[in-house]
Amino acid sequence: MFSEKANQIFIEVIEKYHIEDRVDQEFNNPYDTKSQTIEHLLYRKCWIDTVQWHYEDLIRDPNIKPDDALVLKRKIDASNQDRTDTVEFVDSYFLEKYKDVDVKQNAKINTESPAWGIDRLSILALKIYHMNEEANRTNASQKHQMACKAKLNILLEQRVDLSTAIDQLLADIEKGEKYMKVYKQMKMYNDDEMNPVLRNKK
Repeated sequence: MFSEKANQIFIEVIEKYHIEDRVDQEFNNPYDTKSQTIEHLLYRKCWIDTVQWHYEDLIRDPNIKPDDALVLKRKIDASNQDRTDTVEFVDSYFLEKYKDVDVKQNAKINTESPAWGIDRLSILALKIYHMNEEANRTNASQKHQMACKAKLNILLEQRVDLSTAIDQLLADIEKGEKYMKVYKQMKMYNDDEMNPVLRNKK
């Protein structure tokens, strides 16, 4: 199943990141970088999410200096753009893979593309990792640990459900029972012509 491969890569990424546990560490994708295989894209996607997770922790420091916060906000903005670009690359992979499928006349469209479901699966892997840390944090109270264990069980159940839904969607697309369309991002605030602040700076 596709989701099994994705989940394994997401765990691999998160564990690799936490060896150094630094947002500025070097990124090395162990999967083929030339042909941009799906494994390469999944690894890149989760690495972006993992670094951004920790950016979000850092920017919430109540003692952060305003200048440092602004620099970090810019990094988060860039990361969000990179994340969206990578999601679209993943969807392009599926569009190419299923381009010759004979779509049935009564085929239905899904509320989201496969890649946006995979995006949520990557974020879920991060939630599971960090909730597991909290559930086993020895300097936390027993009440905190128990509450986090309960949340962890829900997250694990959610991963099963989301993984199943993604696999079912891909199977339906492959059989022509569902079809996918990709609407390229139309973010206006990054566009020099659409964002009035940027436009007036030109």
